[in-house]
Amino acid sequence: MSRNRILIVDDEPAIREMVAVALELADFDVLEAENAQRAHELIVDERPDLVLLDWMLPSVTGIELARRLKRDDTTNEIPIIMLTAKSEEDNKIQGLDVGADDYVTKPFSTRELISRIKAVLRRASSTAAEKAIDVEGLCLDPVSHRISANDEPVEMGPTEYRLLEFFMSHQERAYSRTQLLDQVWGANVYVEDRTIDVHIRRLRKALAPHGFDRFIQTVRGTGYRFSVKASKAG
Repeated sequence: MSRNRILIVDDEPAIREMVAVALELADFDVLEAENAQRAHELIVDERPDLVLLDWMLPSVTGIELARRLKRDDTTNEIPIIMLTAKSEEDNKIQGLDVGADDYVTKPFSTRELISRIKAVLRRASSTAAEKAIDVEGLCLDPVSHRISANDEPVEMGPTEYRLLEFFMSHQERAYSRTQLLDQVWGANVYVEDRTIDVHIRRLRKALAPHGFDRFIQTVRGTGYRFSVKASKAG
């Protein structure tokens, strides 16, 4: 499976570089942003698994960005760890109150930071694994392993189930066939790229009687995406 992707948001290049090196050595993929605007663009486009967010940013503060992310249904599940020089208890409480999952006070050791990242990712993964996903009446329940469409059961094979679970957990982003193979089958399993097309057809066939096959969209020159918006590229 692919490595967890961490977005570092800090306006100090030296801190971003220090944290990025430590994270890469710990087997994470890294994205970087120097301000809230760039961070928001990367969050929407790249869907990181966790955001390391500095409290003090130019223009829009880290605490304000965290508040915006947690209010938005498309980003509120992304874990946030606040990086802050503010050690006063009320500042920490403010960060947690807007939805941050943890905080680390500067100066910090990269070992402690990585431990906290792994802990937050474990909690997020555990919560996500149990939470049903509902998209306009199409519901996937990972606990019971059942899929329903407007409360009617939908039958499909185990591979199509895993494919739909990944799509519904990563909406509005286009994935190549290779990326889908890595995510659904695993990087160490050899499967032809075009096998994806077969399972996409089966998935659409299972969803078609309920009208939800429209969510599985072909993106020409790229691959596929799950989107509730009308397709303009497929």
